[in-house]
Order: sequence, then structure tokens, then C-alpha cells
Amino acid sequence: MTDNSVRRELQPEDYWRGIVLFGRNVQSYKFALARALLELQPDAGDLLKLEDLAPVYARHLVDHLKLSDKQGIAASSTFLDSCRGFISGDLSQSQLVDKTVQLGFNNVIDAFHKVQHADVPLRFFNDERKTANGIRITDGFSQLAERAVFSNLEPEAEARWRLVETAWELKVSRSLLAVHHDEDTEELFVIDRERKRKSVTSSRDALSGYQKGHCFYCFDLIQLGENSELLPDVDHFLPHMLKEHGFKGLDGVWNLVLSCRECNRGSGGKFAALPSEALLSRLHERNEFLIQSNHPLKETLISQTGKDMPTRRDFLKRVHSEAWPILIHRWDPIVKREPLF
Repeated sequence: MTDNSVRRELQPEDYWRGIVLFGRNVQSYKFALARALLELQPDAGDLLKLEDLAPVYARHLVDHLKLSDKQGIAASSTFLDSCRGFISGDLSQSQLVDKTVQLGFNNVIDAFHKVQHADVPLRFFNDERKTANGIRITDGFSQLAERAVFSNLEPEAEARWRLVETAWELKVSRSLLAVHHDEDTEELFVIDRERKRKSVTSSRDALSGYQKGHCFYCFDLIQLGENSELLPDVDHFLPHMLKEHGFKGLDGVWNLVLSCRECNRGSGGKFAALPSEALLSRLHERNEFLIQSNHPLKETLISQTGKDMPTRRDFLKRVHSEAWPILIHRWDPIVKREPLF
């Protein structure tokens, strides 16, 4: 495999995804703040007062506490206890908002833009709590809102949140979470401590951000949402028909990519052909990208393909080589946009 890494100017969504999808999280506050900003869609220059931000921010945390009571690695949290009090009926909506303003933003506003212990170059808001008790939206967020991939950012953030909180709930490191794919429902699931199956999130939503919201093959735009004309297929890179020939593990995350419908099953699409070696290199790089980042699917990919990079590269080469005499036909897409990864 050759080094096909892509160097290009980073866009607002790249910085946003760096914050939401790659940062280390000890609490779920960053996810809640991201979801609140995406929902409110404020304009550049707008001042979001904490009392106006608090109801939306707290609602997302309350909704997730109802799904999973474990929302961080800390043994206790006074603010999360307030959210739990609202769920139980001990706190009113106005009391929850007051508690959120008082306690809910203490760390997340300072830490939101940090990735690997340093702020990303593009800010989406500035902290004006000391002078105006709020945050001031920057041009960076308005630029983000104008991007074609903006509608994908909410389900991407939600999918990441669900993966992380599932690891917390099962009391395992999020890097040790073993995640499986259901081909019929196109969902990711785990097996809990009682050996029961637990659905986590949509496979599409979980993978989209790591393909920058574009088709794995041709780099055309994809959009999440069941009614979207650009809804991608969850595609088996090496076709699932190889199962009939004894191939194992093809439903693994390592073999799943998001494809536009044309590349997957349109005229001239991949169907059951063998993707080219250049595409195999891209798959290897995508998997390594996830493994080297702080991603909840890291250990799943390692367990499926190998403990170190040379082993994982050899694994892909071997399976690809074994598939060649069976599939016969090789396939390359018509690339529609500048390569993004």
C-alpha cells in the first residue's frame, strides 16, 4: 500500500469535528453544548446569554440521562444531580435552568475548543461570561452553518455521544468498547454484561464524520436523514457475498464505509466487484485514522484486524488478495470531487 494521505486547507467542519469527534471526554458536557449550538444556530455576533443557552443545553443532558445515567467518569457531579432531580420531579424547569447557569458551564466553555491540550485555530464562540454572562458567536460558527455538511453534524455528535456513554454505562474504557454491526438494521450494537444485545446508534451517523460527510469512493456529498436524496448506503468494502465463500468478519467496522448510491449500486457502481488497491490503501488509512484518534471504535478495529499497523496492513492485503480470484472484476470510481481523505 502506498501513502495516499491528503494535505488540504482545513474547513470549519474539520475544526468542529476535531472538537466533537476526536477530543478526550471525561464528561458529556461538550456533546451537550455542541448539540445546543447546532440546534439554536445563532448568527455571528450574537450574544447567547447563559440563561438562554441553559434550557437547551440542560434538555440534551436530561434526555441522555434518561438513556444512560452514567454521563462521565467522575464519581459524582452536583450539576448532573440537579438534572436527575428534574427527571424525578424534585426540581422545576426554572430551578433546573438556575442550577445550569450556576453550575453547568463551569468547565465546558473553557474546554470546548481544546483538542490535545490546545485550542483549535478556529473558534466558534468567545467567552464573555465575565462581562456579559454569555458567549459571543464568531464568524467561524456562521461559516460552519453555511457549509453543505452542516445538517450532518448533529447526528454525528449524537452518535459519538451514544458510543462514549455506552462505554461508561458498561463500565469499560471507551477505547475497549467492542462494537458490532447489524446488517439488517444498519445499527451498531454491543453485548452488555448480562450478555444482552444493546443498540447504540446508527452506523451511518457513527461513520459519517470520519469520512468528512462525503462518499468514501467518489467524495461526492452525502447527507444523513432518512428522507434525504443524498442518504448514503452502508457498504461492505469487500462485498458481503464473499461470506458464501467462507470469508469471516465482513460485517466488522473495518469493512464498512459510507457510499453514495451511485457508487454502490448505480450504473457503473461497485456492486460485487473488488475495489482497487488504491481504495484498499484508503481503507487502511481510514482505519488507522480511527485507531490513532481517541475513538470509541479503536479496540473494535484492533481486535478485528490486528494489534499493530503492519499486521493490520497485512490483514487487508491478504483478504483483498484472497477475494481477487472469486470476484474477478476490479473497480474504481469516477472521482467527482477533490480527495478529502
